Amino acid sequence: MSRVRPLAVVAALLLALAGPVKGQEIADIDYEHLSFRGVAPEWGYLWPDRVESTSSYGVRFDLGYMGPGLRITPSLMYWSSRLEQEEVDEFSRRVAELVADQTGGAPPDLDLGTIEYRDLAIGVDAHVVWEVPFDLLTFGGAGVTMHIVDGDGASIDGTFVEDLLDSVEPGFNLHVGAEYPITNRMRLYTMGRYEVMPDLRYFQIRVGWQFMFAPNAPGEGRDD
Repeated sequence: MSRVRPLAVVAALLLALAGPVKGQEIADIDYEHLSFRGVAPEWGYLWPDRVESTSSYGVRFDLGYMGPGLRITPSLMYWSSRLEQEEVDEFSRRVAELVADQTGGAPPDLDLGTIEYRDLAIGVDAHVVWEVPFDLLTFGGAGVTMHIVDGDGASIDGTFVEDLLDSVEPGFNLHVGAEYPITNRMRLYTMGRYEVMPDLRYFQIRVGWQFMFAPNAPGEGRDD
């Protein structure tokens, strides 16, 4: 649970900053239809609870506002790492017990070696956006994700063990972030998010550079 605390602290700070809002333009937005406005390549770093920490790579799409201050951003994200050794040992023990139960013999001595863990995440986030001084935007929200998980290793290729690791899993996240318009067509942002999956949890930091293909909404762009 210690990895959740940084996210909670950042959320509290952003909410405090949102008090002295310069104007309510963003909160007054109410578009009837979403439309593609921009795209952003992303780089991130995540700290999973069963897998070694690693970098992530992705892309975010800006679909604009579905209601007052409510922005919708689908995303794609990929990362690859290795299961921690204690997880591999525990997994080996469970597989050995399963084999023993089905054969009626003694548990075999298994060495699964190194197991790679890959995740392709397809998600949609909903951001509640605030404008604060100095052209800065802050946001917080939640999202849902579909995780396409792939397990791989030299000793498990083509076996039922690999089949057990390969799966499609749902995910849910909470996130907070901030972004700054470098120009009215480009913006830099960073965010922290906590993702929960059935068999994995992780805290992640993402940084992105967004290119806008449509005009900014009122209150989003630079004042100069």
